[in-house]
Amino acid sequence: MRIHLLRRFMKKHKIFPAIFVIGVVSLCGIQIIQENVSFSPVVVYAQDAWRNEFDDICSRTQEAMLITEDELRTLVERCDKLNPLIQQLSETQKKIYSKRLQMCKELFTFMLESKHTK
Repeated sequence: MRIHLLRRFMKKHKIFPAIFVIGVVSLCGIQIIQENVSFSPVVVYAQDAWRNEFDDICSRTQEAMLITEDELRTLVERCDKLNPLIQQLSETQKKIYSKRLQMCKELFTFMLESKHTK
Protein backbone atom coordinates (compact mmCIF):
# COMPACT_ATOMS: atom_id res chain seq x y z
CA MET A 1 0.00 0.00 0.00
CA ARG A 2 2.73 2.49 0.95
CA ILE A 3 4.78 1.63 -2.14
CA HIS A 4 1.74 2.26 -4.31
CA LEU A 5 1.25 5.70 -2.72
CA LEU A 6 4.95 6.49 -3.15
CA ARG A 7 4.85 5.59 -6.85
CA ARG A 8 1.73 7.72 -7.39
CA PHE A 9 3.38 10.64 -5.54
CA MET A 10 6.57 10.31 -7.61
CA LYS A 11 4.62 10.22 -10.90
CA LYS A 12 2.46 13.14 -9.90
CA HIS A 13 5.37 15.37 -8.83
CA LYS A 14 7.87 14.09 -11.40
CA ILE A 15 10.43 13.25 -8.72
CA PHE A 16 11.66 10.07 -10.40
CA PRO A 17 13.76 11.81 -13.10
CA ALA A 18 15.46 13.99 -10.50
CA ILE A 19 16.23 11.02 -8.24
CA PHE A 20 17.47 9.02 -11.22
CA VAL A 21 19.82 11.79 -12.36
CA ILE A 22 21.19 12.30 -8.85
CA GLY A 23 21.75 8.55 -8.48
CA VAL A 24 23.54 8.25 -11.82
CA VAL A 25 25.72 11.27 -11.14
CA SER A 26 26.75 9.99 -7.73
CA LEU A 27 27.40 6.45 -8.98
CA CYS A 28 29.48 7.64 -11.94
CA GLY A 29 31.56 9.89 -9.73
CA ILE A 30 30.98 13.06 -11.71
CA GLN A 31 32.45 15.93 -9.73
CA ILE A 32 31.22 19.46 -9.63
CA ILE A 33 34.26 21.70 -9.77
CA GLN A 34 33.95 25.27 -8.64
CA GLU A 35 35.96 28.04 -10.21
CA ASN A 36 39.60 28.11 -8.99
CA VAL A 37 39.00 25.19 -6.62
CA SER A 38 40.57 21.81 -7.04
CA PHE A 39 40.52 18.89 -4.66
CA SER A 40 43.05 16.60 -6.28
CA PRO A 41 45.62 15.22 -3.83
CA VAL A 42 48.51 16.80 -5.74
CA VAL A 43 47.01 20.29 -5.56
CA VAL A 44 46.09 19.94 -1.90
CA TYR A 45 49.63 18.74 -1.12
CA ALA A 46 51.12 21.63 -3.09
CA GLN A 47 48.95 24.06 -1.14
CA ASP A 48 50.06 22.50 2.12
CA ALA A 49 53.70 22.57 1.01
CA TRP A 50 53.82 26.32 0.40
CA ARG A 51 51.87 26.96 3.59
CA ASN A 52 54.21 24.78 5.65
CA GLU A 53 57.19 26.61 4.14
CA PHE A 54 55.55 29.97 4.86
CA ASP A 55 54.79 29.01 8.46
CA ASP A 56 58.32 27.71 8.98
CA ILE A 57 59.95 30.85 7.60
CA CYS A 58 57.77 33.34 9.44
CA SER A 59 57.97 31.42 12.72
CA ARG A 60 61.72 32.10 12.72
CA THR A 61 61.14 35.85 13.18
CA GLN A 62 60.74 35.28 16.92
CA GLU A 63 64.36 34.17 17.15
CA ALA A 64 65.82 36.45 14.47
CA MET A 65 68.36 37.99 16.87
CA LEU A 66 69.82 34.56 17.66
CA ILE A 67 70.12 33.29 14.08
CA THR A 68 73.53 33.23 12.41
CA GLU A 69 74.30 35.24 9.27
CA ASP A 70 74.30 32.13 7.08
CA GLU A 71 70.91 31.07 8.37
CA LEU A 72 69.56 34.57 7.79
CA ARG A 73 70.81 34.51 4.18
CA THR A 74 69.14 31.13 3.71
CA LEU A 75 65.86 32.46 5.10
CA VAL A 76 65.97 35.47 2.75
CA GLU A 77 66.56 33.09 -0.19
CA ARG A 78 63.67 30.91 0.94
CA CYS A 79 61.45 34.00 1.02
CA ASP A 80 62.46 34.80 -2.55
CA LYS A 81 61.68 31.25 -3.69
CA LEU A 82 58.32 31.19 -1.92
CA ASN A 83 57.09 34.51 -3.31
CA PRO A 84 56.20 33.17 -6.83
CA LEU A 85 54.04 30.45 -5.26
CA ILE A 86 52.18 33.03 -3.21
CA GLN A 87 51.60 35.15 -6.34
CA GLN A 88 49.54 32.26 -7.76
CA LEU A 89 46.97 32.41 -4.95
CA SER A 90 43.63 34.19 -5.06
CA GLU A 91 43.76 37.98 -4.90
CA THR A 92 42.93 38.23 -1.19
CA GLN A 93 45.32 35.47 -0.14
CA LYS A 94 48.02 36.90 -2.36
CA LYS A 95 47.76 40.32 -0.66
CA ILE A 96 47.81 38.89 2.84
CA TYR A 97 50.55 36.30 2.48
CA SER A 98 52.82 38.35 0.22
CA LYS A 99 52.71 41.25 2.68
CA ARG A 100 53.46 38.98 5.63
CA LEU A 101 56.28 37.27 3.74
CA GLN A 102 57.72 40.65 2.74
CA MET A 103 57.71 41.75 6.39
CA CYS A 104 59.50 38.57 7.45
CA LYS A 105 62.06 39.02 4.69
CA GLU A 106 62.66 42.65 5.67
CA LEU A 107 63.25 41.63 9.28
CA PHE A 108 65.75 38.95 8.24
CA THR A 109 67.49 41.42 5.92
CA PHE A 110 67.65 44.04 8.66
CA MET A 111 69.11 41.52 11.12
CA LEU A 112 71.61 40.36 8.51
CA GLU A 113 72.76 43.93 7.86
CA SER A 114 72.99 44.74 11.56
CA LYS A 115 75.07 41.64 12.23
CA HIS A 116 77.27 42.39 9.27
CA THR A 117 78.05 45.93 10.49
CA LYS A 118 79.11 44.72 13.95
